[in-house]
Amino acid sequence: MTGAGLMGGFLALMAGGVPVAIAMAGASLIYVMATGNVPDFVVIHRMYGGVDSFPLLAVPFFIFAGNLMNSAGITNRIYNFALALVGWMKGGLGHVNVVGSMVFAGMSGTAIADAAGLGTIEIKAMKDHGYSTEFAVGVTAASATVGPIIPPSLPFVIYGMMASVSIGQLFLAGVIPGIMMGAIMMLTVAYFAHTRNYGRDAKFSLPKLVKAGGEVVITLAFPFGIWLLAQAGVSPKYAIVAAFVGLLALDRLFRFDAVMALLSPILLVGGMTMGIFTPTEGAVAASAWAMFLGLVWYRSLTWRMLAKITMDTIETTAAVLFIVAAASIFGWLLTVTRVTDEVAAWVLAFTNEKWVFLLLVNALMLFVGCFLEPVAAITLLVPILVPICLKLGVDLVHFGLIMVLNLMIGLLHPPMGTVLFVLARVSRLSFERTTMAILPWLVPLFVTLGLITYVPDIVLWLPRQFF
Repeated sequence: MTGAGLMGGFLALMAGGVPVAIAMAGASLIYVMATGNVPDFVVIHRMYGGVDSFPLLAVPFFIFAGNLMNSAGITNRIYNFALALVGWMKGGLGHVNVVGSMVFAGMSGTAIADAAGLGTIEIKAMKDHGYSTEFAVGVTAASATVGPIIPPSLPFVIYGMMASVSIGQLFLAGVIPGIMMGAIMMLTVAYFAHTRNYGRDAKFSLPKLVKAGGEVVITLAFPFGIWLLAQAGVSPKYAIVAAFVGLLALDRLFRFDAVMALLSPILLVGGMTMGIFTPTEGAVAASAWAMFLGLVWYRSLTWRMLAKITMDTIETTAAVLFIVAAASIFGWLLTVTRVTDEVAAWVLAFTNEKWVFLLLVNALMLFVGCFLEPVAAITLLVPILVPICLKLGVDLVHFGLIMVLNLMIGLLHPPMGTVLFVLARVSRLSFERTTMAILPWLVPLFVTLGLITYVPDIVLWLPRQFF
C-alpha cells in the first residue's frame, strides 16, 4: 500500500461524507494497520505531538477573546463609531459595514464571528434604510473576509505552527493587506452607490465626525505616547501604565464609543513588535483585555454569560485541535510515503517559475476552499505546498497571506461556504439567493488577491521593518 493508497483512502472517506478530521485520522490508521510498516502506537504519538506545541496555546485564548468581544456589547459601539465616521457618504451604511468589519477584525480574528455578530446589526440596519437584502448580504459577506487578515488571526496561528513561520511576522504582514482590502471594498460600495443612486444614511455632523476622528487619533497616539515617555527616560513599564491611565481618563471624560475596541489590535501588535510578549502570550493579553472591557469597563458581561462563553470556547478549541492532531499524523505519513516529494516533482516538471506556481496554487486553494473549512485546508495543504515554496524561493510569510485570503474567499462559495450559511440564516434569504448576492463582491476580493500575490512588498514591507 503506497502513498496513493493513503490519499485514495482519505478521498474515499471524504466522498462518503466523513468529516475531514476523521477522514485524515481514519485513512492514516487504515494505512498503518494495512502495511504493518509502522507501529500502531505511532498514530496516537504523532497526533499527540501535533498539538503539544507552545504556539498552539494561542488558539483557545484568541477564540476566547473573540467570543468575549462578541458578547460584551462591543458590536453596537463599533457600529455607532463607523456610522459617525463614514455614514454621511453616499451608500453610507455600505461604508459603515466595511469600516465596522475592519475594526471588529482587530478583535475577533475569524470571519464567522464578524458575519454572525456585526453582520446581524448591519444587515438589519441596511434593510431598514431601503437597501436591498442582496446588497446588504453581499457587502457583509465580503467585508467579513477581512477578519482573519487583520491581526489577530486564528488561521495565521495554525499556518505559522504548521509551516514553522513566525506568527508575529504573519500578524504584521496582514496589516497593510487588510487596510487595502477595506479601501477596495469601499470603492466598490461607492461605485454601486452612484450607479444605483443610493443616498446618504446619516446627516453630516462635524462634531460627530471630529469625535470619531479623534478616537482614531487618540488610539494611534497611544503607542506614540509610550515612545515619548520612554525617550524622556521613563521606564517602559511605567510609560505603558501612564499612557494607559491617560487613555482611560480620556475615554471616560469624552464618552468615546470605540477607543477601547480600536486599542485591541494596537495592544496586540505593539506588544509583539516591542518584545513585551510573544504571540502566544499576546493571546492571553487579548483575553485579559476583553475580560476587562466586558466585566469592569463596560460592565456588559455577567458571570453567567462568562461561563457560557467559556464552554463555547472549549467546544470550538476541541474541534480545531482535533483537526490539527489528525492532520499531524496524515501529514507525517504523506512525507514518509514521499507523496509530497512526488507532488513537488510533478509541479516542478510543469513549471520552475514561481509566479506561474502561485497562479496554479491560487486556483487550487480557491477550489479546496469551497469544500474544506480554513483550519482543515491549512493543515492538509501546508505539508504538500510549503516544500515546493522553499524550492522555488517563495517567501513563506507571503505565501501564508495568499493561502489565508484564498481560504477566506472559499468561505463565500457553495457548497461548504460557512459564511454563506450564516448570512442566509441572518438575512432569511434562500441559500441560492445568498450565493447570487455575493457573486459581484468576489471581484474586489479577486483584485486584492491578485495584488497580494504579485506585489509581495505589500505583504512583506511591514514585517521587514521589525524583523
